[in-house]
Amino acid sequence: MAGPVDPGALTRRAVIGGLAVGALAACTTPPSPSAEATSSAAPPSPTPSTSTTTATAAAGPPLPLVLAVHATRAAGATTSRAALDAAAAGGNLAWADLGGSGSALTLVRGASAGGPGSDANAVAAVQGNRDTVAVVRADALGPAVAAVAVEGVDPVTRPDAYPVLVPGDSAVDPTRIVSTLWVGDVMLGRRVGQQIAAARDPNLPFSGTADRLRAADLTVGNLECALSRNGRPTQGGDSFGADASSLAGMRDAGFDVLVLANNHLGDYGDRALRETLATARNGFATTGAGETLAAALEPAVVERKGVRLGVLAFNAIGETPAATSSSAGALSVRMPPRTGPLNEEDLARVTDAVRGLRSRADVVVVYPHWGTQYVHEPVPEQRDVARRLVEAGATAVIGSHPHWVQGLELHQGRLIAHSLGNFVFDMTFSTQVQQGMALELVFWGDRPMAARLLPYRIGDRYVPRWLDRGAEADDILGDVWGASTGPFAA
Repeated sequence: MAGPVDPGALTRRAVIGGLAVGALAACTTPPSPSAEATSSAAPPSPTPSTSTTTATAAAGPPLPLVLAVHATRAAGATTSRAALDAAAAGGNLAWADLGGSGSALTLVRGASAGGPGSDANAVAAVQGNRDTVAVVRADALGPAVAAVAVEGVDPVTRPDAYPVLVPGDSAVDPTRIVSTLWVGDVMLGRRVGQQIAAARDPNLPFSGTADRLRAADLTVGNLECALSRNGRPTQGGDSFGADASSLAGMRDAGFDVLVLANNHLGDYGDRALRETLATARNGFATTGAGETLAAALEPAVVERKGVRLGVLAFNAIGETPAATSSSAGALSVRMPPRTGPLNEEDLARVTDAVRGLRSRADVVVVYPHWGTQYVHEPVPEQRDVARRLVEAGATAVIGSHPHWVQGLELHQGRLIAHSLGNFVFDMTFSTQVQQGMALELVFWGDRPMAARLLPYRIGDRYVPRWLDRGAEADDILGDVWGASTGPFAA
């Protein structure tokens, strides 16, 4: 189990590359002509607003009044209390006030800041134009906008310390903040295993990232290797087998859930696969594989602060045997580009499981292993399957396998991240296989409130290290935005 949240670490993360997410269903309404949009060069007369004082809400806890910017503007976005107060009153605001640069911006005030239009419409205006900034209440934020930190305080992870509050809604509870962290492929065998053995330290692969991994309430990663070599390698030099002792590093780093649905779990045959299943369950919740199909269909369900979070995973790449009623393997969905045309029966099995999980979990995340290796663009079937998973009830879909980062998209207000890239791996043949992004999802109760991209670089001894700012962080995020669609497109 991950350790308690470090508020200081969460605040530091509030100003790195990422995107703030709020009431997902509220963000799909298109902009209305009634929304108040003004150029910062010619502001309207200031409108009286409660944004400059802390208000006690009769209907529920007070909520932050925030400045929302486009996802591609999120990196380093921060501002002062004075700038927020001026924007809430309809005054001048420039990109320099938000720690960025650019041409003149358009300021939109939602109803919570005294504007005539709704907060939802103001957020939609930001989604549609990266030169727009909105003043809205925190619960109107959407997946394709970012909340700006004020005086160094993130309104999503530290609403109690945020300087500007307005009356809230009883349906939103900002007192139960649950942070989750999702990473891509973790491979502890081959040359990574040699480094672990040489250092006699299973914590080595996570020595550059454990601070943030442990700070999350829930940390999830894809274990892309067998934990036993008791069998013949099935993929030659591409067979990934690690010592069972190496899993102690993931436990110490704060991982809670291990995703086992991938094409390397079965690299040393049936006996090693079953031994891997037994080892992985020692101290972790697991999903995506089992001794039978029924076991492979079982999600990982973990409760944090009264919020039940469910994770379901499947493998679309093959190689690891598909679990059956009488044999061990991964939960599998046959689909392009590796395992044939999309098999509707396989997908129906997963979507039915998603619907069933909705009754057991407040938050449902599906983690597919899919796609084409070494490309930023998802194959069309990824988009189709991801959207159908959302329609079945998934809160988010987070993919792995391509070894490169891929784009983001939005469907019915829900976030789809097609690939996070490698996290711990011994690939060195291109820059892209040594780059990746963790995805931080923050919830208020069961309500998604933030999704932030945390870029990193895999360096010496195959150890990833965070890239809070700088040219390489910008390059990684640029690859993501360049492959994204809809409101995430750069």
